[in-house]
Amino acid sequence: MTETEGKFDFAIDRGGTFTDVFARLPGGRERVLKLLSRDPQNYKDAPTEGIRRVLEEETGRVFPRDQPVDTSLIGWIRMGTTVATNALLEREGERTALLVTLGFKDLLHIGTQARPKLFDLEVAVPEVLYEEVIEVDERVVLRQDDCQLPKKDPKRIVTGSTGDSLEVWRELDLQRVEKDLKGVLSRGITSLAVLLLHSYTWSDHEKAVGALACRLGFSQVSLSSEVMPMVRAVPRGYTVCADAYLTPKIHQYLKGFTSGFKGGLKGVDVLFMQSDGGLTPMEQFCGSRAVLSGPAGGVVGYAITSYSQTEKKPVIGFDMGGTSTDVSRYAGQYEHVFEATTAGVTLQAPQLDINTVAAGGGSQLFFRSGMFVVGPESAGAHPGPACYRKGGPLTVTDANLALGRLLPSFFPKIFGPGENEPLSLEETMKHFRHLSQEINLFLSSNQSQVSANGAKQSHDSKSEMSVEEVAMGFIRVANEAMCRPIRALTQAKGHDTSQHVLACFGGAGGQHACAIARALGMKTVFIHKYSGVLSAYGLALADVVEEVQEPCSLQYERRSFSQLDRRVEELSKRCHDTLCARGFTRSQITTEVFLHLRYKGTDCALMITAAGYPTNAKSCLAGDFSSAFTKRYLTEFGFTIPDRAIVVDDIRVRGCGKSGIKSVFKTKTRRGQAKPVTVTKCYFEEGYLDTSVYLWEELPCGHCIQGPAIIIDKNSTILVEPCCEAHLTEEGDVCLTVGSDPHCALGTELNTVQLSIFSHRFMSIAEQMGRVLQRTSISTNIKERLDFSCAVFGPDGGLVSNAPHIPVHLGAMQETVQYQIRSLGNKLKEGDVILSNHPCAGGSHLPDLTVITPVFRKGVSSPVFFVASRGHHADIGGITPGSMPPHSTSLQQEGAVFISFKLVTAGVFQEEALTEALMAPAQYPHSSGTRNLHDNLSDLRAQVAANQRGSQLVGELIDGYGLAVVQAYMGYIQSNAELAVRDMLRDFACRRRQQTGSLEVESEDFMDDGTAIRLRVQINEEEGSAVFDFTGTGTEVWGNCNAPRAITLSALIYCLRCMVGQDIPLNQGCLAPITIIIPPGSILQPSENAAVVGGNVLTSQRVVDVIFRAFEVCAASQGCMNNISFGSKNIGYYETVAGGAGAGPGWNGRSGVHSHMTNTRITDPEILEKRYPVILEHFSLRPGSGGAGQYCGGDGVVRKLLFRNKVVLSVLTERRSTRPYGLLGGEDGAAGLNLLHRADGRVLNLGAKTSISLQPGDMFCLYTPGGGGYGGKDDTNRRPQTKRRRLNESFPERGSVFEYRMAQEGV
Repeated sequence: MTETEGKFDFAIDRGGTFTDVFARLPGGRERVLKLLSRDPQNYKDAPTEGIRRVLEEETGRVFPRDQPVDTSLIGWIRMGTTVATNALLEREGERTALLVTLGFKDLLHIGTQARPKLFDLEVAVPEVLYEEVIEVDERVVLRQDDCQLPKKDPKRIVTGSTGDSLEVWRELDLQRVEKDLKGVLSRGITSLAVLLLHSYTWSDHEKAVGALACRLGFSQVSLSSEVMPMVRAVPRGYTVCADAYLTPKIHQYLKGFTSGFKGGLKGVDVLFMQSDGGLTPMEQFCGSRAVLSGPAGGVVGYAITSYSQTEKKPVIGFDMGGTSTDVSRYAGQYEHVFEATTAGVTLQAPQLDINTVAAGGGSQLFFRSGMFVVGPESAGAHPGPACYRKGGPLTVTDANLALGRLLPSFFPKIFGPGENEPLSLEETMKHFRHLSQEINLFLSSNQSQVSANGAKQSHDSKSEMSVEEVAMGFIRVANEAMCRPIRALTQAKGHDTSQHVLACFGGAGGQHACAIARALGMKTVFIHKYSGVLSAYGLALADVVEEVQEPCSLQYERRSFSQLDRRVEELSKRCHDTLCARGFTRSQITTEVFLHLRYKGTDCALMITAAGYPTNAKSCLAGDFSSAFTKRYLTEFGFTIPDRAIVVDDIRVRGCGKSGIKSVFKTKTRRGQAKPVTVTKCYFEEGYLDTSVYLWEELPCGHCIQGPAIIIDKNSTILVEPCCEAHLTEEGDVCLTVGSDPHCALGTELNTVQLSIFSHRFMSIAEQMGRVLQRTSISTNIKERLDFSCAVFGPDGGLVSNAPHIPVHLGAMQETVQYQIRSLGNKLKEGDVILSNHPCAGGSHLPDLTVITPVFRKGVSSPVFFVASRGHHADIGGITPGSMPPHSTSLQQEGAVFISFKLVTAGVFQEEALTEALMAPAQYPHSSGTRNLHDNLSDLRAQVAANQRGSQLVGELIDGYGLAVVQAYMGYIQSNAELAVRDMLRDFACRRRQQTGSLEVESEDFMDDGTAIRLRVQINEEEGSAVFDFTGTGTEVWGNCNAPRAITLSALIYCLRCMVGQDIPLNQGCLAPITIIIPPGSILQPSENAAVVGGNVLTSQRVVDVIFRAFEVCAASQGCMNNISFGSKNIGYYETVAGGAGAGPGWNGRSGVHSHMTNTRITDPEILEKRYPVILEHFSLRPGSGGAGQYCGGDGVVRKLLFRNKVVLSVLTERRSTRPYGLLGGEDGAAGLNLLHRADGRVLNLGAKTSISLQPGDMFCLYTPGGGGYGGKDDTNRRPQTKRRRLNESFPERGSVFEYRMAQEGV
């Protein structure tokens, strides 16, 4: 494949709003063009129109719009398109059926069982992509050498592509499948997705179904074993459904596109960009690889143009558009992820790690409870920002316009109802004046507000904000919101954010580039001459890519190398042959080998290339992957596991056909002085400054422009801030050098803009602590399940910020820190670190170990802040493995106990004393010390390291602003949360008074043993305060459902946040308006040695039910976490299982989802069967278990586990005798049920809580509770239709940073 001479080459990015065209003309000249993606009055297809215009204007020949375009002058066409993304967002793909293994028809509906937004009571999860499900009576299972199931009849043994042996338990009944498929076809569904369990390694059954479906006439058949042969059925299932759903739409678009050219583009090389940053021929372009087709071009564009092969300085890509901003990283290699969620659908395919955050030019501006808030709501293209003259809201774009950073005279007149008017500064200023009045009214009414230290606010503080100060405030808050994902993206992998170049492109980024680079400590911003159309330019620079991948189950060791070498060679040959068939010569083709590696016994797999690690005597022929893996693991996680075997999960070969153009064409740049076209007034921190305006195309190269200045071209506006300078390079690109900010001293009086910024900063500290903990921990629970929380506390132990928001940790750590302050007082010294888990000291249950570090400041005798981390340890001793016994009756049976244990004294880790304490439970009857001392010690060191990072970051914040200022804003942030809760209570009290005349509400509910939980709430409408009185609640119980006081506080904060209904800082301020009365000796405040493990996971849910019932918020959700564990001397496994969510005013409860105080993800069926002696026979919804009503409760699930070996099963559940209540006439949800089917045919009801020995062939059947219904049956509407929203309004975020947060909240 050679470069085309004498012809026109086109690279086109078809976006949602605009289509960008980059054309290389005969002779090497370049040209760019931007046009609307949809303009049906003028043309059918934007890319075709772009090509037609360029050909017509450059050749002088007429190319009529109503005739196919002559292709004789076209060399090649490369395209990126959002067709697949939009079909996914709009749910406008092809009608699709899913064919799946019997017993798993709802597997993709349940998914991971975690809800996407923790505090949304209406669980909004995108609907599945398929319309119908066919269950196929077939089953294959992995062979296990130690399987003890009785051999009733001989099973066919087959070998999978991974080398694993499998048993065919049920053969495929093709006659039955044919009948079912014909029924689907008769209903007009012609696209089929096929997902059979373990087909990633043995695909014969899938292939047989696929061949049959093609023979019957299905137009699209997608097999999961072909689309992405990777272990884990759920993401593979989502991926194959997306492929079947989207590929016909892509083919439909391509058919329309090619019809616009003579001969249907035969003889023209047409390539499309895939999500992985590589091009593929048009006929190979498919749905599962197309979702990031548009943004991928931009990543390739900035990677090739802004990364210096000599300096090797890594680059952050910053693409700020209208509704969102894309952030990515390049350091010489593209960073891929192999599982990511777009529009609520998780795709298992190689994709560039592009992180999308809901902050763009169209992000709306709000003032809520004293805080500046930007987004995530967007004005969209219609109506757009207020300045578009279509009645839109205030946005970031309006803020830039109000500050003089956008100049209407340089914009085309395309706004207003007639699309013929300029941007409206008047409309923007009118909205800002109104918002400024609202803000100033709030400020004046809060002028005498008492700050956290008891001092009144300074009467000298400026009480009113100007319109410009308000607009500037929103810009600063928006910038901080965009900085957080950039910090997370870099620091997550151990990189220093400040050591990067910021590559800025997209329409809106240039206005924010200097400020964001400065906030992140970056010194250089690079803006390419084609930054406005960089995605299109990136397509021209990209290579053709062919990827092949196979699953594997080998260990990376000498005896496996011959097999690895053979398989690598086979895959490399496939890549070579495919690229040769596409016209590439051998010299143009390169291949790169990747192995997906992890330490045995862990889930943390890394895709590793051996580039830079040449082969040696101890490696396979493709390179020294062991050294490459160890180095990368050390960089990302801070340690290695030298004595642990390395497992190969997948083999991947990426072949590249070098075909990208080399941009050698230089812009004709003049020498000499830069002359501004005008000078305007622009608002900065210093006030209005004279700001020179330059046209980019007229800038001489090499000349420096001092800020403040504005550089304008037809597609973007660049703001050069004060203390920054810009210069034009030889290639015509703009390079900005970012100077330090002349720091404005900040006082202790309240500044509402700084309040929002400090809120982000405190949250960022907690988030960065979490990243260190995850990187340096070793256990599965903390490193992979992310079962931990990190938090910052004030000098009084009051919570300031907490991340992530694990519901059962909310507010609970505050009790622990305050206990240590009361208990240890001035005994706390610098270099001390405290360990605590006892319920009397604010603990939740014993496996949650809290590590607390006081932060000292020179010249201050007592701690100025505290930082703490709480992690769930897999075992700390006790009477059962896992330290969560279902039948414990005293605290000592549940594991090691720490009240105020000095983990570190004067900087020395107390390993000997700690080991002794962790082994101490062995002194009690039937009890053991910790069963995993090594992991306990490693994870506690990681918690100390996380706290050390938090202490360092708090110190840096104090260095920057001063202790008095930082502590003042800590108080203001707590006051802000308090204000939001008071507003909510006043609003509820007002409605309640109007409806009933009373300001008192009460409710009760019961545990399965009959213990009552009673609540009476008295609300003071004037103060916005309330007394929550649990008097009348039942006594402490003989068992472990006792809940320490900290659990009730966590449940209360969770409920308050849900009822507030908007993002607020979750800190001690939430509880400031609340007085809590809990009777001592009750189940909610038990005695010191009461067993509590069930209180944490079960009673917490009932407390939530009681609070929501009192406030009539929604019907009860399943009210249980369904804790199931099993184990033997060799293995241990624990899971919590979803149920039905309660219905509420205007919504049905979601089926098969976790609710309220838990959000744990469930283990994938294929991983479960691969690692444990169990077969998952059935996992689906439990129809009819949700309560009926005007709005129906969600259904629970049915989960059946068949055991292959002897194990001990432990069950810790609730709602087995009491049912989840319906509300306001809605019916109750069904109670749960735990059945055991013995191998001999007996069926036993296990009750709610038990521990029992099982034999091979026994099957445990779990039926989880449904949610309650809402509203009377007279108004019954079994499944009311809710308003359809474009999914990027609800699910705009994407990328590894987003996935990490979802995983954290899915704990």
